[in-house]
Amino acid sequence: MTHVLTLIADPAKPSIDQACVRDVAQALGVRADSAIWLADGVAVDLPFNGTDASDAIRVALEARPIDAVAQPVAHRRKRLLVADMESTIIENEMLDELAEFLGLRAHIAAITARAMNGEIDFAGALRERVGLLKGLDVARLGEAAKRIRYMPGGRELVATMRANGAYCALVSGGFTFFTAMVRATVGFDEDRANRLLDDGAKLTGAVGEPILGKEAKLTALQELATAHGLHMAQTMTVGDGANDLPML
Repeated sequence: MTHVLTLIADPAKPSIDQACVRDVAQALGVRADSAIWLADGVAVDLPFNGTDASDAIRVALEARPIDAVAQPVAHRRKRLLVADMESTIIENEMLDELAEFLGLRAHIAAITARAMNGEIDFAGALRERVGLLKGLDVARLGEAAKRIRYMPGGRELVATMRANGAYCALVSGGFTFFTAMVRATVGFDEDRANRLLDDGAKLTGAVGEPILGKEAKLTALQELATAHGLHMAQTMTVGDGANDLPML
């Protein structure tokens, strides 16, 4: 078989059953007993020969809350992962957490949302938000770090990829203070992010230049792929915002 279709359900609500597998297998023109279960009710592989069966798959899945991912068997096991951090590996947006100490969470969160949706320029929005943090005690960074909530599955993703020989990089438009902690906790090989500037006691309201934005994320992907001798087909990226789109 040249391709594989993976069905994925919410682990908290396993919803892939034999009837679902049978319907999708029929849409692909393969036998249901060829399915390879990765996790009962949560994930299953269906090998098939490369034909565009997307419409048939949608019909077979109907309104089921299940994702379907089709890809070639060749290079399926990726050798490089580049991941965004905020709202991806962790649940938080750390600028919003810092803003809460100044009573500015709602104001800064609104700017964050617009930047992530691509409504305003990321670099300009970052400078504006960091500027509003001028005078914040640097000790607050450590307090904010205690609020970090990790996304379910992140550690498992990185551990599985590294166990299979992949290199894992955390590349964030956030800040190095937090990416260093998340890298160590989750198990990434390296992290890249922006630098919050301070005078030794308080934030200056400035961010180190150049700003790591969407183009820098794409550049990081390309640099790491080249450094490890990989084709783009051997890489994977994950992110949630407009500034992740070029690398995605």
